[in-house]
Amino acid sequence: MKKKINIQDLKPGMYVSELDRPWLETPFLFQGFEIQSRQEIEEIKRYCEYVFIDTRGAHQHKIRPPSKVEFEMLRKSALPPHKPVYKDQLSLEQELAPARETYSASKILIDTIMDDARLGKSLDSAGAKRTVKAMVKSIIRNPDALICLTQLKNKDEYTALHSLRVCILALTFGRHLGLSEDELSTLGIGALLHDIGKMKVPNEILNKPDHLVGKEQALMRNHVIFGAKILQGTDVPRTAVEIALSHHERYDGKGYMHRLTGKEMTGFVAIAGIVDCYDAVTSDRVYRDGISPHQALQKMYAQRQKNFDGALTEQFIQCMGIYPIGSLVELNTGHAGVVITINRMRYLRPKIMLVLDQNKTRYSMARTVDLMQQMRDEAGNLWEIKNVLEPGTYGINPLDFLPVTNIAA
Repeated sequence: MKKKINIQDLKPGMYVSELDRPWLETPFLFQGFEIQSRQEIEEIKRYCEYVFIDTRGAHQHKIRPPSKVEFEMLRKSALPPHKPVYKDQLSLEQELAPARETYSASKILIDTIMDDARLGKSLDSAGAKRTVKAMVKSIIRNPDALICLTQLKNKDEYTALHSLRVCILALTFGRHLGLSEDELSTLGIGALLHDIGKMKVPNEILNKPDHLVGKEQALMRNHVIFGAKILQGTDVPRTAVEIALSHHERYDGKGYMHRLTGKEMTGFVAIAGIVDCYDAVTSDRVYRDGISPHQALQKMYAQRQKNFDGALTEQFIQCMGIYPIGSLVELNTGHAGVVITINRMRYLRPKIMLVLDQNKTRYSMARTVDLMQQMRDEAGNLWEIKNVLEPGTYGINPLDFLPVTNIAA
């Protein structure tokens, strides 16, 4: 399966699974990639003398790695230089209690808004603004608490919970980009209400346990128009209407409803499109199961400059972390655990709740390790993440090890 090969013997199509040095000593975005060109081989030569390839090839990997390896991506920053970057005011543990309260209130609010939209009642815009403002405050203090709570998913309540999660993700991303509190509130209202038009789609289509075809798909796509009409005439920001109407537009102009290109979309619409897609593909739906956060980021990275703006996509990956909260990972020591906090300075060194020891024996009580602490094994090797595992591997449900209890999903 694994074969050592000198750099000069590399060829396009080979799948590089391991390097001659720790991944952390290189700026490679993902651990494992398929070589696409001779140019990429020349780039690999800058860092390695030999590598290990998976002789089975890239087709054996569930998610195809990015089509182009951009080695310097994580060393670049598209953050506007005039914008301040927020620093955490509280730890995850300190922010968790107020975040739970905010999440519970927000869930009640979005359920009510969706029911009102379904029945043709007036939109509680004042309630939406209050709720988003509370989420903004929590996100600014520490976004990880609410991000943990986005792991609470119920496919039977997909539309409402999806709207809440998209709002949290959009605010987290906006914080990463250095948006002001007012800008975050505007973005958050649009994200919270982006799918309100689905309440005008018949339930048999909205909840169909299979892919939509023909007229069904056309009617579902109309939810963006329904949503814009619901929001027009209310006192929500104009940006909210734009997000509702355009969050399914794509960078290459092949989205819907008006086939806008990346240059024609506002920044807030582009942000909403990214976080909406990310949550959709990582969530279980009535017709399919979601994929892991790490897999979703790999797919989105491969689709940059096609579905999404490239620089903004790279910033989103940095925001979420290469190993997002809730990822089930295996270390080079053999330990396995769940990522509970990302590292906003070193994306490959998050904080992990260890579930299994190096012999894959479950701990009687899970223990937390911070990979920034430069822990080493008996041979002096730094602890690092080796693999991302599918949820359920070794019988581990990542949700069981995240601090999200006492919230009704």
